[in-house]
Amino acid sequence: MNTMRVAQVNTAGGKFEIVERELPQPGPGHVRIAVEASGICHTDSAFVNAGLPGVQFPLVTGHEVAGRIDALGEEVTGWQVGDRVEVGWFGGNCGHCLPCREGDFINCQNLQVPGWAYPGGYADAMVAPVTALSRIPDGLSAVDAAPLGCAGVTTYNALRRSPARPGDLVAVLGVGGLGHLGVQYASRFGFDTVAIARGGEKEALARELGARHYIDSSATDVAEALQALGGARVVLATAANADAMTATFDGLRHRGQLIALGVIPDPLHISPLQLITGSRSVQGHPSGTAQDVQDTMAFSAQAGVRPMVETAPLEEVNDAYQRMLSGAARFRMVLTTGN
Repeated sequence: MNTMRVAQVNTAGGKFEIVERELPQPGPGHVRIAVEASGICHTDSAFVNAGLPGVQFPLVTGHEVAGRIDALGEEVTGWQVGDRVEVGWFGGNCGHCLPCREGDFINCQNLQVPGWAYPGGYADAMVAPVTALSRIPDGLSAVDAAPLGCAGVTTYNALRRSPARPGDLVAVLGVGGLGHLGVQYASRFGFDTVAIARGGEKEALARELGARHYIDSSATDVAEALQALGGARVVLATAANADAMTATFDGLRHRGQLIALGVIPDPLHISPLQLITGSRSVQGHPSGTAQDVQDTMAFSAQAGVRPMVETAPLEEVNDAYQRMLSGAARFRMVLTTGN
């Protein structure tokens, strides 16, 4: 076949349309991937609505992509046709900006995000640079692997690079698309894991995922509840709510750290006095490089961490996208192509 299907948005805020495009050929240092599964991330809505600079239409988004290499460009070494690969938020780096020269590739000033810098995974096939590729282990299906390229690596990497050590009290704020993975990773890392959410309806699930403690933020003072447990070494703030993040801060122990993952423009209301008292800190955390994604998948396969997903075929992209936006999906939506 010389054509493929893509789900594209023609204008800002528009609906997805399934159209046929010519099958792309990979250039030097690139591969073509036969897409098997592509996660729908909430950040995709920022692209669809032109909420980030440089978005161009027609747009094919998707940055949680799992599939198999089906064509190699020139100068590609170390990869073969048939290799199972993932492309996540990290879709390649420039190699010449200051962060890249320092080896800090995820903070590349010209970071290439699939579905932003080049056509993404809402398609039968896509082309990506080899610097973006991660190997999918045999123990993961494409559907399970796809969300780990963004949601998975973000939570896994934040926790493994945090100051927390096995046995430390670690709280995960929010039990949603990111948080349900964060609870699993925190538990598998050996942390004394606390899940925080509004209401009691998520308590049973949180405990099933590995939480030893549950705090209903609508019924109790979160900071006091955390201090009653000894104070959190780390709060992993996955909920996209500045007030909810702020409410956890005084629950940190000395030299505790609040790690912000929920992407929102609203400020946190934390005073210098709160920071200075107990030498506590706030840390922002991006996702991770292709190697970080590969590490995330390898650990997930080994430790039994899996995203909770709903799947839909590519042609039902509009319904699936709306389920993600409305929060109706539990907890990640994944498009499948039939490849």
